[in-house]
Amino acid sequence: MVAGACSGSLAMLALAFLLGCGIGLCLGQTALQNDTEPIVLEGKCLVVCDSNPSSDGGVTSSLGISVRSGSAKVAFSAVRGTNHEPSEMSNTSMTIYFDQVLVNIGNHFDLKASLFTAPRRGIYSFSFHVVKVYNRQTIQVNLMQNEYPVISAFAGDQDVTREAASNGVLLMVEREDRVYLKLERGNLMGGWKYSTFSGFLVFPL
Repeated sequence: MVAGACSGSLAMLALAFLLGCGIGLCLGQTALQNDTEPIVLEGKCLVVCDSNPSSDGGVTSSLGISVRSGSAKVAFSAVRGTNHEPSEMSNTSMTIYFDQVLVNIGNHFDLKASLFTAPRRGIYSFSFHVVKVYNRQTIQVNLMQNEYPVISAFAGDQDVTREAASNGVLLMVEREDRVYLKLERGNLMGGWKYSTFSGFLVFPL
């Protein structure tokens, strides 16, 4: 990554800009773009930046300048560590609640509301595993994006004491979208201890 020669205060300004962006500088009458063909500067100041996208989750501008974003790493994982009776659940939202956070990189999972709010637009991975115990009813669990169900999972075997509704998905999520789990059908009377809900940013868009 290189820049051509500039004179006087303009050169100092360009140098400060480049160093601030973490871009290497090489003075001279010619420059190599990506170490390939030379570019003749002819007395003009030219900045040539690497147009390859950042591989560490940074944001790459139209000039190819990679800027590391503080929200590049996003991940959460929540678990239900105790039994959960229907009386504790909301009769209106039927949101599935969790009581422990194992991972919350970026702090975008709200444990009290048991929902994830996306800090940026991107492709996210979500998975869940909701357990019903000693319950012959069929349960349906929906992964919700805002107010809309995206995927569902069912557990309805009447001959087992414990069964889980599990599913996972890659999802394009907009900034400020909310993702959570909703009990669409049945009840979780008696427990759902050991249930989990996890997600992470695969890459930003």
